[in-house]
Amino acid sequence: MTSIAALYRDRASLPLRTRALLTFGAVAALHAAAVVLLLAGTINGQGQPLNWGLVLTAYLAGVKHSYDWDHLAAIDNSTRKFVAQRQDPVSVGFAFSLGHSSVVTLAGVLVIAGASLAGGLMQDGSTGNLVLGLIGSGVSGLFLLAMGLFNGSAFARSAGAYLRARNGAAVDPRDLEPRSLVARLLARPLSSVRRPRNIYVIGFLFGLGFDTATTIGLLMMTTAASLAGVPPLALLALPLAFAAAMTLCDSVNGMAMMRMYRSALDHPRRTLGFNALVTGISAVSALFIAVITLGGFLHAAFSLDDPVTGWLGSIDLGDAGLLLVALLLAVWAGAALKQRKAG
Repeated sequence: MTSIAALYRDRASLPLRTRALLTFGAVAALHAAAVVLLLAGTINGQGQPLNWGLVLTAYLAGVKHSYDWDHLAAIDNSTRKFVAQRQDPVSVGFAFSLGHSSVVTLAGVLVIAGASLAGGLMQDGSTGNLVLGLIGSGVSGLFLLAMGLFNGSAFARSAGAYLRARNGAAVDPRDLEPRSLVARLLARPLSSVRRPRNIYVIGFLFGLGFDTATTIGLLMMTTAASLAGVPPLALLALPLAFAAAMTLCDSVNGMAMMRMYRSALDHPRRTLGFNALVTGISAVSALFIAVITLGGFLHAAFSLDDPVTGWLGSIDLGDAGLLLVALLLAVWAGAALKQRKAG
């Protein structure tokens, strides 16, 4: 135990490959835990086909939710911040996803235990659901607003450096870091987010909106009602399957973003324009989601009836995340192709 604790304390000094293996090892452990719980809960063979189908449904729900635009924007902008500070944020996606899925798992445990509190929190229109939804949307909106402004200042600086480089000026590596007035103003609010593991708290607060916990909770309650003989272990496999899927996808997304931004820092002259473009996309996406989220927050918190906040609160960002992924990958592929031709 002493050696494990020492390894945890010194994890920042571990090689990048080792930290990546540890991150995906934890993801694999979540998958194994979900399978073990399901097998243990269905050892007598009762309802096995239905149980496997429900777990698969929960797993696919986790995959889909990992590509929601607000989650991608949070992971992408956080990764950009850490890379600009010369860190290797291997576990940003994993930490965010683990925090978010912790809410789902906790709600699942409460439902299995038969706690009436869980049902009240996850019932649409209830006071508990409204309060937690406001907390989740308020935190996510403010965090994305701060990250969007932070990376927006980085975009302004790198775009200016790119224009100067086109005119023959030397590239200063510090031009790739946000040092504007906006960055200085946001330094204190973002000072608590100093390591990738700090994103766990952000992910947890994002999850308090109970957008996915509602789906999984209702699924588990329906299962418990229709299959009275299904053991609790089999039901607990549902939120764990959801968590396993989401942590896998978010970890892969976070690693891809880290490689993308590190390539810009490692080769500033050849990729300065690429860095400015991708940073601009990240900043715009974060600010876009922040406006939508905060608009919905104001609409719900103050019972506004104006058409603007009402429209913002009705926007569903679930499918739009795939567009953001495709856009970032297209820019990355285009930059790589251009570099290969230039080389």
